[in-house]
Amino acid sequence: MAEENNENYVVLARKYRPQNFNELLGQDALVKTITNAIKNNRLHHAYILTGIRGVGKTTTARIIAKALNCTGKDALNGATVNPCGICENCRAIAESRHIDVLELDAASRTGVDDIREILDGVRYKPTTARYKVYIIDEIHMLSKQAFNALLKTLEEPPSHVIFIFATTEIRKVPVTILSRCQRFDLQRLSIDTLIAHFKNIITKENLKAEDEALHLIAKAADGSCRDGLSLLDQAISLGGGEVKTEVVKNMIGLADRSLIFDLFESLIDGKTEKVLENLQKQHQNGANPLTLLQDLITITHLLAKVKIVPEALNDPALSENEKDFCSKIAPMVPIAVLSKIWQMLIKGLSELNIAPLQQDALEMILIRISFSANLPTPAEILDGLKKNSDLIQPPLPAKQPKVPEKKPVAVETNQNATVFSSPEDMVEYLITNKKMMMAYSLKNDVSFAQFENGFMQIKISDKINNDFLLNLQNVLIEATGIKWNIDVVPGVLGETIADKETAKDNENKKDVMDLPLVKAIMSEFKGAKIETLTRKIKAEVVDNNIAAFDENLNYFDEDA
Repeated sequence: MAEENNENYVVLARKYRPQNFNELLGQDALVKTITNAIKNNRLHHAYILTGIRGVGKTTTARIIAKALNCTGKDALNGATVNPCGICENCRAIAESRHIDVLELDAASRTGVDDIREILDGVRYKPTTARYKVYIIDEIHMLSKQAFNALLKTLEEPPSHVIFIFATTEIRKVPVTILSRCQRFDLQRLSIDTLIAHFKNIITKENLKAEDEALHLIAKAADGSCRDGLSLLDQAISLGGGEVKTEVVKNMIGLADRSLIFDLFESLIDGKTEKVLENLQKQHQNGANPLTLLQDLITITHLLAKVKIVPEALNDPALSENEKDFCSKIAPMVPIAVLSKIWQMLIKGLSELNIAPLQQDALEMILIRISFSANLPTPAEILDGLKKNSDLIQPPLPAKQPKVPEKKPVAVETNQNATVFSSPEDMVEYLITNKKMMMAYSLKNDVSFAQFENGFMQIKISDKINNDFLLNLQNVLIEATGIKWNIDVVPGVLGETIADKETAKDNENKKDVMDLPLVKAIMSEFKGAKIETLTRKIKAEVVDNNIAAFDENLNYFDEDA
């Protein structure tokens, strides 16, 4: 640890910065890989560390530099996995003043000239250390030209040079750079790890802290140790040397969790007045509208997760209040409702960002969700339609189909009622009344097993529209004045009206092709075929005109 200066206060994030691999939190894979590489003398010439802010990228780079250059204790003959922290090299690296360990902030030095300046010193051996280490932070900020200047040296550096890069935007680093480096993805720190670290610091600082307060800080840190320590530092100052739950809630803008749970419960119950009362109370307590909306999103996700995977309640990161709430609410809310609430809350985030008053926008978002809570889901609507509709008959057994009663049911008296004696009559009626889509479906996607006025037994294609039967029934009632009994039989679609018309048309074409005149025409015009028949030609008329046709052909031949 860096020594505490009594005159100038050192913030916790710097004072308790890890100084060796043992103190590095939550990066077991990296520690094991680097440790084995040092023990087996298999050091790579370039490393790239990536991860969110505050997980220890720069700190890890310094620890690696110290491990490679430590001269104390057991490191007299080479690199060590346990840097002493007290030799001159270790102390100089920890204080960022070692002449052979160069730290560059690529965010402020992005140009190719800055990289060339560094590369000019690569060929010279280190002054006092074993390795010359180049630590470049936020490397993704370098320009394209700077990356290109770095490529050749990065691929084949001298044996005494080690490159260590750090970035929060790994996707912005060119693949040509990544392929020359050994990559490590630093993980977010878990809530348990952060709480244990906070408790250790509180003990060393001789302070007091409530467990719930530390849990709130760890959760707000979102996996970043530096963010968590900054919040802890602020909470200690705000609480006068003691970390209290209420102080932390007010500090980071968190509303009382019980109020959040009550708010969500009022939302799913559709109690809009209680929703507005709850919001007003939390607003007076200083709750941030964006934080409230994010909390509701988190609760929605948590409930959906618990509903699908009940074991999620055993997550140690959950507080007792969260566990009790999820156990109570999860069985009551369908997953479809939670999905609907989730979508409306996510959409509300964008509305909140553009609204002139965020509190008013939040109220409107929650009013919308509250009113929609009592509306049926699409699945419930479909179920209701199926139960209330007697138009679609259930499929009958294939072996013993039960033919329903054919007696039509009178709906209303119609003086000019139409009587359909065949499916073709029905299609002609639909075409006459300009119901072309229904006529097309009836001709191409329906086959008739039985038909009489007031009853039909049919098979339908999978392509047919869902509301076809309902619309057809309405048209038939309007035309005939009776309610038709439509029996839908399962099975493969049979011969349709369109199939019959096509077959009849082909037969007519075949008859026409047998006529002498047509045969004569076809013999003269090779490859010709009959596309459409518009009228029938009597055979005797054709016979009378054959002679005239022959004369015309001879005439054309003479002209040719």
